Amino acid sequence: MSQVAEPVPSAARRLRAGDAAPDLDLPAHDGTRVRLADLRGEKVVVYFYPAAMTPGCTTQACDFRDSLAALTGAGYRVLGVSPDPVERLAAFAERDGLTFPLLSDTDRDVMTRWGAWGEKTLYGRTVTGVVRSTVVVDEDGTVALARYNVRATGHVASLRKALGVDA
Repeated sequence: MSQVAEPVPSAARRLRAGDAAPDLDLPAHDGTRVRLADLRGEKVVVYFYPAAMTPGCTTQACDFRDSLAALTGAGYRVLGVSPDPVERLAAFAERDGLTFPLLSDTDRDVMTRWGAWGEKTLYGRTVTGVVRSTVVVDEDGTVALARYNVRATGHVASLRKALGVDA
């Protein structure tokens, strides 16, 4: 007799290429709100990171900052999402010269729906938290690329290569 696996709840499911991207509607560090639905017609890179102003997250954010001209030139808009409050994100953007929207998902609803909140291994232990992830959404709101459990260092270069974005 074969066993049938329990389905993964849709809230915890990781997105895959071809899926419809869930909407997001979050406050940004600059006091605006960003809705994915308002960005239809644009390609959007949404990256999820655990905490502003920590070493790994700073490295990743600065890599996106340093690649922003190339990504924008290729038609991509970049959005960073973390569970930090808006005030902390504003300080992060100011401190590191981050000019793309940093979005606050304090209740982790968006991260959950995008598959970026859940169990992960940290220093050999299983914990629940932000799964460092990047999802690329195409012009019609469809997931073009989804990567989970990415490393902070080198991830943006790998993403640019996958998207065919030169320096």
